[in-house]
Amino acid sequence: MKVIFYHILIFAIVATTFSCKNQDKQVEVTEDTMKNDSYNEPYRPQFHFSPKEKWMNDPNGLVYYKDTYHLFYQYYPDSTVWGPMHWGHATSKDMIHWEHKPIALFPDEHGLIFSGSAVIDIENTSGFGTLENPPMVAIFTYHLMEGEQAGRTDFQTQGIAYSLDNGNSWTKFEGNPVIKNPGIKDFRDPKVFWNDQLQLWTMLLVAGNHMQIWNSSDLKQWEQVSEFGKEEGAHGGVWECPDMFSIKVDGTDEEKWVLLISINPGAPNGGSGTQYFIGDFDGKTFTTDQDSTRWLDLGRDNYAGVTYNNVPNGDRIFIGWMSNWDYARDTPTSTWRSAMTIPRKLSLKKVDEVYELLNYPVESVNEIISSSNNAQDLMIKSDEAMDVKLQHGNTSEIQFMTSARTLLLNLKNTVGDSLSFGMDGKNNEFIFDRRKSGKTDLKDNFAQGVQKMPLSNLPDGEIDVRILLDHSSIEIFINGGQYVMTNQIFPNEFYDTLEITNPTDKPLEISDFMESKVNRIWD
Repeated sequence: MKVIFYHILIFAIVATTFSCKNQDKQVEVTEDTMKNDSYNEPYRPQFHFSPKEKWMNDPNGLVYYKDTYHLFYQYYPDSTVWGPMHWGHATSKDMIHWEHKPIALFPDEHGLIFSGSAVIDIENTSGFGTLENPPMVAIFTYHLMEGEQAGRTDFQTQGIAYSLDNGNSWTKFEGNPVIKNPGIKDFRDPKVFWNDQLQLWTMLLVAGNHMQIWNSSDLKQWEQVSEFGKEEGAHGGVWECPDMFSIKVDGTDEEKWVLLISINPGAPNGGSGTQYFIGDFDGKTFTTDQDSTRWLDLGRDNYAGVTYNNVPNGDRIFIGWMSNWDYARDTPTSTWRSAMTIPRKLSLKKVDEVYELLNYPVESVNEIISSSNNAQDLMIKSDEAMDVKLQHGNTSEIQFMTSARTLLLNLKNTVGDSLSFGMDGKNNEFIFDRRKSGKTDLKDNFAQGVQKMPLSNLPDGEIDVRILLDHSSIEIFINGGQYVMTNQIFPNEFYDTLEITNPTDKPLEISDFMESKVNRIWD
């Protein structure tokens, strides 16, 4: 996923210092420079992944291999605003603590390196490695800037590269591009996975307002076999960053296929967002009888997310880019720009005969939470409010249980910032208002209106609410991730008080309320 509207301006600025044909050099990223960085700049996330410096957007090439989780990502090493795209690289043993790696992929004569995926070619179908040392293969979109500037429509093609040392070094395929462009302006973001049904590779590729499905036996020769989406889903903007996988419905032997499609613009609360479809896949064609658009996250800052290939036990782990193209270039940071969401495990449940795709923090997140022993039950009278002092400010986890369907939460600090959110039982929705949350003038549309999330299928009885609050983000999970909101925030000081208001004519009961510290992940 890439921003287009200011490509020409950027390239005019960098033309004297950048050449696509001379970029297979290594950028200096040393252990000393990493150690000298405290990760203590204003708004720097303390337990979310962010780059050491400069610009980052989409997660790319999420793959697990040899006890290591690889996170590649869209990266521009020369500025904190979008520019000529590379693939940055980081690794982790638990998806929480990350080690920065040298840049993996650089632009070349075919173009910039846009989004894509990575696989482990266990059977060495590509011939790039051996059965004893199977290759890690990256599949990505080339974006030829000269072609776009010339007014062509075939400037995006698909390329591959391989690594024989677990992602530390890469060789581009001499036959690139492996898929040429038939004349589609937005033709990108290949997600590749092993197709067990046909025993070959399948690629999802977005083509403007829909998705194409391609198959290959060797990752080098591809054939288009179907398409999906011209009449399905939301179409308020360009489709981007597809992902598809099979998953069992919790508690059953039923298996369904889930298709993720990001779209920009066109999300319900403005700008960028990710929709999903539940359906079936026969090895060539995806079908669904879903009659409404479903959204993975109704906040404004979870976009272009994809899932890991090759995870043990078939778990489906998701990471998204925690930003929105409406204002991504304008957030108030100086050394770096952008962060990723907390990694989330996806699950599929059937609630009142409706398939629901849940997303919830992975278990390893609990390892960095210093659970407190101050769980308490709260009772708030009708039309009254209660202030709860926060001990850990903007590095905290807040959890509680409630059977109420109407309550208002308000995070406050000593300088008058106010971040309001809560459940509105009358309208059966969750609301989120960051208009007075701190620095909101970065762009007019950052604080526009009140965000809303329908709560149309919540079960009866008690539900859990979990909030992860970092220096510049808040992630809210309701009922185990059935409903989720992710948003950036930029308070002038850390929040130190949570005000809980009961606007109803009945007492509000909250059980097991607890605030815990989330520990910093950077040494």
